[in-house]
Amino acid sequence: MKISDRISRVEYAIRDVMLHAREYQKTGKEIMYLNIGDPVAFDFKTPLHIKTALVDALANDNDFYTDSEGWTDLRQSIVGKEKGKKGLDLTPEDVLVTNGVSEGLDMVMGSIVEDGDQILLPGPYYPPYSSYAKFYGGSISEFGIYEDGTPNLDDIKNKISSKSKAICIINPNNPTGEVFSRKSLQSLIDIAAENNLYIICDEIYDEIVFDEEFSGIGSVSRDAPVILLNGFSKTYLMTGLRCGYVCMNNNSRQLDPLRQNIFKLARVRIASNFPVQIAANAALNGSQEHLPIMVQKLKKRRDLVYKRLNEINDLECTKPKGAFYMFPKIDLKNRWKNDLEFVIDLLNSSGVLTVHGSGFGNSGTGHFRIVYLPPEEILEKSMDKIQTFLTKKSV
Repeated sequence: MKISDRISRVEYAIRDVMLHAREYQKTGKEIMYLNIGDPVAFDFKTPLHIKTALVDALANDNDFYTDSEGWTDLRQSIVGKEKGKKGLDLTPEDVLVTNGVSEGLDMVMGSIVEDGDQILLPGPYYPPYSSYAKFYGGSISEFGIYEDGTPNLDDIKNKISSKSKAICIINPNNPTGEVFSRKSLQSLIDIAAENNLYIICDEIYDEIVFDEEFSGIGSVSRDAPVILLNGFSKTYLMTGLRCGYVCMNNNSRQLDPLRQNIFKLARVRIASNFPVQIAANAALNGSQEHLPIMVQKLKKRRDLVYKRLNEINDLECTKPKGAFYMFPKIDLKNRWKNDLEFVIDLLNSSGVLTVHGSGFGNSGTGHFRIVYLPPEEILEKSMDKIQTFLTKKSV
């Protein structure tokens, strides 16, 4: 029987490297997992009041269907954060609660992308943006980011065509940890407005910023057609619980048809997990004391990994401003034909699992991504292994 060829357009490097890790596991040797951005898998644990809210929801039989758009109380709390704290013009009717940000991205792409449409992405980018755009028949075009973290505006303008549909912003960026300034966001908003494009902005790491205050898209959006994606996985340490949301700027009446289409898709999948929505509401309205502790721990680990990587010959790394990823450049020379081969060799030779940079788009070629979530002793050990590996390969 014939099956759809759409799935051939889908790639996800972050999970794909696990196939090689499973083979390595069969040797019985230790693996240093620096590949997936899951803080809960390390020493960052879901705050107690969130877990208590989840357990109480089940104990009180709050495990039935909610509205397809999401539980009203949670939607109101999301407005409190995104409008009250970050300036995006919203009402609860402009919010859709999803089973993770990925589901929200799927619905957004499914609602705006038609065959032949183009989505502009910052290079390098988080792989699902490309996968969903291509799955729905579109294509992607990467625009450049300068070393100081500012977008190449001329490059964006040159790549816009009659088929362009949206400019995506991942801020802070995965995989580089770069953070766009308010000025950069305003420039991107202006370009989108001039060319009648949507702005899709992913701010899942908005609370994990180290050296400067974070500016959200809401601070500059005004009446621009902004679609905001955010969630609870990273900031509130709820990765496995899967709760995210989509917000559509209320000032922009251009978004009314899109809002209805996305809500129609939400009705098809019935509803988001109600007990988890109750936990997410507790996350927004309860204690936030874990946030500065988490950020301080991550900043210390960032500084450790940044220092160690830049002490290793053949590696060059920019210090991230947010999130929990490092994206060093590797001098491949004639030792490896590409960054994927490097990552596999690093795993098989030293047990350190990372992700190849080309999995994050053409701009990631010649790089690899490291997650600096593990405790410092594991990071030190991993850096030792990487240094030993590259020293041996240089002989």
